[in-house]
Amino acid sequence: MSSSDNQVSGGARLVIADDHPLFRDALRQALVNGSGDAAGGVIGEVKEAGSIDDVLSELAANPETDLVLLDLTMPGVRGLSGLMNLRARYPDVPVVVVSASDDPAVVRRCADFGASGFIPKSLQIAEMREAVANVIAGGEWFPPDIDLATDDENELADIAQRLSTLTPQQVRVLMMLGEGLLNKQIAYELGVSEATVKAHVSAILQKLGADSRTQAVIMVNRIDSLQRDAFPLPEAE
Repeated sequence: MSSSDNQVSGGARLVIADDHPLFRDALRQALVNGSGDAAGGVIGEVKEAGSIDDVLSELAANPETDLVLLDLTMPGVRGLSGLMNLRARYPDVPVVVVSASDDPAVVRRCADFGASGFIPKSLQIAEMREAVANVIAGGEWFPPDIDLATDDENELADIAQRLSTLTPQQVRVLMMLGEGLLNKQIAYELGVSEATVKAHVSAILQKLGADSRTQAVIMVNRIDSLQRDAFPLPEAE
């Protein structure tokens, strides 16, 4: 976790998650320095994270965080499945994806997986501040020229639609299945009974139309491989 944090009394608590320190610092400065404009005035403490582990550690320590600004190509995020995992662990913390890509299909998939907004890195600073302020106020912000209701005719869209029907707890179980954990290990991690885990697994297979645990995990892995193939995002440096 970076030590370069800013704090304004009474404002919202943000986490900027990106593996490029220069971009994190530039975004932090833009948000804080713009706190006096019409769209600002809401930014309080700003934390920085360079990996998904840093983000999870910060949220574990401060679950009252008001917003996470997440880069999809950060180490440990694993693209869209990383967004799913973060939303499943902390469903009450809004997440806005900040990305160098503005492909409409990627934006729509982020919305499917629970993002409260999507900010292209090419967006003007004033618009970024307005977008962040809108989400902190309880709204959403996506590029206005992208129709989120449009159906994408591809495998990624089909899998995304199925995955979006899972509850946060079911997503957590699915991610743990992907890590190779047994039912008893998942039960221990979640603090529930094995019977509850089995019920979650059955519901997951039914919602995904999968015949086995392995097939369900393969579907999640396909999300990231299809994203890279069809809608390539910049590789982390």
